[in-house]
Amino acid sequence: MRLQTKLILIICSLLVFLVFSLGGIFYYLMKTALEEQIGTRALKVAETVASMPEIQHAFSLQDPSSIIQPIAEAVREKIDAEYIVVGNREGIRYSHPVLDRIGKEMVGGDNAPVLAGKSIISKAIGSLGPSLRGKAPVFGDQSQVIGIVSVGFLTEDIELVTDKYQTRIELISLLVLVVGLLGSVLIARNVRRSIHGLEPKEIGALYTEKKAILESIREGIIAVNQEGVITMANRYALQLLELPVTAKITGRHIEDVIPNTRLVEVVRTGQAEFDHEMLIGDHEVIVNRVPIIERKSSVTGAVSSFRSKSELYRLAEELSQVKRFAEALRAQTHEFSNKLYVISGLIQLESYQEAVELITREADVHQNWVQFIMREIPDPMIGGLLIGKFNHAQELKLTFEIDHESSFRDIPASMERNLLITIIGNLIDNAMEAVLAKGNHDDRYVKLFLTDLGDDLIIECEDRGIGISEETGGNVFVKGFSTKAGEHRGIGLALVQHAVGKLNGYITFHKNPEGGTIFTVAIPKLTDLAERSRTYGKDGTDGSERTSQSDC
Repeated sequence: MRLQTKLILIICSLLVFLVFSLGGIFYYLMKTALEEQIGTRALKVAETVASMPEIQHAFSLQDPSSIIQPIAEAVREKIDAEYIVVGNREGIRYSHPVLDRIGKEMVGGDNAPVLAGKSIISKAIGSLGPSLRGKAPVFGDQSQVIGIVSVGFLTEDIELVTDKYQTRIELISLLVLVVGLLGSVLIARNVRRSIHGLEPKEIGALYTEKKAILESIREGIIAVNQEGVITMANRYALQLLELPVTAKITGRHIEDVIPNTRLVEVVRTGQAEFDHEMLIGDHEVIVNRVPIIERKSSVTGAVSSFRSKSELYRLAEELSQVKRFAEALRAQTHEFSNKLYVISGLIQLESYQEAVELITREADVHQNWVQFIMREIPDPMIGGLLIGKFNHAQELKLTFEIDHESSFRDIPASMERNLLITIIGNLIDNAMEAVLAKGNHDDRYVKLFLTDLGDDLIIECEDRGIGISEETGGNVFVKGFSTKAGEHRGIGLALVQHAVGKLNGYITFHKNPEGGTIFTVAIPKLTDLAERSRTYGKDGTDGSERTSQSDC
């Protein structure tokens, strides 16, 4: 059965139950009140008649009926009562609407309390039928009970009055039921429209799916309503906010949780915001904010998704590594293909001695490179990167040299190798690009120096390229800034600075006396050493030295 049909049936059933219950209760209260009112009136009339001097005096006459009957009938006609009966202590009637019943005994069996001096209201079956009656004692000169006055209204007449009200109640109840039926249909349709025509099972499935999707997304997601109160937050959002996974932030105002948020502004303006940077605690995040808009174009809230900038940097680093490895393999393939062609040509020319010398020389060069790296830079990831860069440099027809005094053996096991590869690889790539941009084929030189002596790891990359001017020096670490033409530039040094910051290090650069730039990176081996204060100054060259230290 559809939800709309269920709602109509439930509302109508409840409405029928309430209408009939309330109608019955109202009819009962109305009937009770009417009987109470008529009984009270009958009692008051009986007491009034009993206190009349003429009635009291008539009891001492030889024929009381001659005085009492006319008075009783006159009063009865004025109050529209069914009867007014006056009798003595023995219950003998002195008045009655039916004349031939005067002088006969009163019926009903309820005179005892009245003879005891009490006024009562009772229901009994008299000579005219069931009636509601009020009875009062008639007192003599000595305050003794000398008679009874009974004023009665037939139950049948009372029911005629209540039946009229019952008909009205039934008509009103029917009208209420019809209006309720129409209202239930409208309510059911409105509910169906509000839930987009979905059935309860479908809503439950959507809720479960939404919860699973929110928890599977590697982004923080927070939703607020029109007042800025948080209505939903996934687990990753709690992690970025450095809150326990079990923390409940729903129901709190967004500015109490994230003071510098712009979600309230998005709710107010209805304008979405994409790829904005902000700081949440100690985390740099990229934020998207989108308003929640209903069908009538009214903003009912907003949703914010945010992701740690460090994760984006990590993805960029991985892409850069893949690109570097691919370029290294391509360079090595190209270089060795050329050498194979040369060897093939020498063999065809029967210049066997020259072919052997070429093979020996190339083998010695590579063997010396490999042996040096294996001895001084035993880390396989860093060593593989440097061999790839060496092959790439040969393809680009430039000289790439590693200082023979280099030693990079004492790298802490806890230090992330990916960050070191990001730093070294991007520094070498930047140096090679600077050398190539200079256009001088006779002075294409890049040199790398690595040392692990002391408390820091030192990485120094020297090139004889175009250099960095004073005007652009302050922007070299800004993402997207580059002095070279082309798209997708200005990323390498930004990645280097971010990686250095993650390792609690610092990076400086200054002019190379022989032309170009020298970049120096210092990374502490231990965390406590990284927290020490450092002072940077001039190195005595004619160019200025710049330092960048991340505050991540």
